[in-house]
Amino acid sequence: MDISLKRFQFKVPHFNQVLRSLCSSLIVTNCCYFCSDVYKIDLVPGKTYLLRLINAGLNTENFFAIANHKLTIVEADAEYTKPFTTDRVMLGPGQTLNVLVKADQPIARYSMAIGPYISARNAQFQNITSVAYFQYSGAVPSSLSLPARLPNINDNLAVKTVMDGLKGLNTKDDVPKEIDATLFLTIGLNQNCQGMNNGTMAASMNNISFIKPTVSVLESYYKGFEDYFTPDFPAAPLRFYDFVNGAPNSAPNDTNAMNGTRTKVIEYGTRVQIILQDTGTVTTENHPIHLHGYSFYVVGYGSGNYNPQTANLNLVDPPYMNTIGVPVGGWAAIRFKADNPGVWFIHCHFDLHQSWGLATALIVKNGVGHLETLPHPPADLPRC
Repeated sequence: MDISLKRFQFKVPHFNQVLRSLCSSLIVTNCCYFCSDVYKIDLVPGKTYLLRLINAGLNTENFFAIANHKLTIVEADAEYTKPFTTDRVMLGPGQTLNVLVKADQPIARYSMAIGPYISARNAQFQNITSVAYFQYSGAVPSSLSLPARLPNINDNLAVKTVMDGLKGLNTKDDVPKEIDATLFLTIGLNQNCQGMNNGTMAASMNNISFIKPTVSVLESYYKGFEDYFTPDFPAAPLRFYDFVNGAPNSAPNDTNAMNGTRTKVIEYGTRVQIILQDTGTVTTENHPIHLHGYSFYVVGYGSGNYNPQTANLNLVDPPYMNTIGVPVGGWAAIRFKADNPGVWFIHCHFDLHQSWGLATALIVKNGVGHLETLPHPPADLPRC
C-alpha cells in the first residue's frame, strides 16, 4: 500500500487564493503494492492541509481515517460539495474525495489508516490495515504515537452517515426537476449455468450479463454495424418482487442471468433518472456503480426495495458524482441530462463483477448541429 505526497491546486482562481493561505496540499493514493517502510507527512502545527483521497484499487472498498483528527469533505469526484465534517470516510474503487484536515492536536505522531469495507456475505478478502504517519513538526521518536480508529469491516452505518451528509455546492439550478425517461436497474450477482467462472457465477443488470463484443460498441454504432450489439436492453426488470430478501429462483421469479451485448438507446437531451437496486440473489452488497461520459446528481439513497411513493428525493442540493456506492440491500437514484452523444459504459467498479457482466451500455443519439453530434474517430485510429 503506497501513500504518496504531491502538490495540488484547484483550477478555480479565487478558491486557489483562499486555499493557498490555508493549506498545504497532499494526495493520498490507495495503490496495490506494499512498501518496506512507513511513509510520513510532516506537519506545521496550526495549518490546514488538503488531502486528495483516491481509491486506485480494483476489488476492495476502503475506509480512511486519521487518529484524533476530523476530515472535512469539500469535493467528491472532482465536484465541490458543501463542507461536511466526519471522523472517517469510505471510498470505492475509482472514487475520489478532497478533505481538509487541520493540524490542531498536540505535537505527536498520528497514524493515517486504510482498511477494507466488506459488505457481502462470506466474501474472501485480505483483512489488512495500511498505515502512514501524520507527524507534527517537533515530534521525536519518543513522542506519543496514536493509532487511527477504523470502523468495523462491515459497518454499513458508517458508510451511510457520510453519504447522508454529502450535499452539492450550487447544484440547485441544474438538477433535473422533471424527467423524460426512467430506467430501473437491478444489480448484483447471479447463479448462471451459462456464466463465467466455470459456469457457476455471473453478475448482471436486470438479469442480463454484459458480454464484451469483438468490435467495440462505439465503433459498431458509428459505422452502422448491428451484428455486434442489440438496442434492446430492458428499461426495467421482467418482474418486480422483493429484490433484497426474495429467495433466488423461487417460482415465479427466475433470477438466472442471460448473456448478451444489449444496449439502451436514449434520445439526445433526455432528462434521465436511473434507479439502481441492489439484489440478494447471491448476496446483498455495496456496489460502486460508475457511468462513463457523465457526472450525475445522486438525488436519493436508501435501504430496502425502492418505493417511489415513500422515497425521499433531494432535488435541492444533491451531490454531483460519477461513481455511487449503491448501499448494501438498498437503492440509489441518479439523474442527468443526456447531452453527450456516444456510447457510454455503466458498470460496477469492482473489476471482478464487471468481468462477470455487471454492466450495460447507454447509447445517446446525436442532437442537432455540430456541437450535439458524435465526432469522427481520429485519423490514426487503428483499422482491424
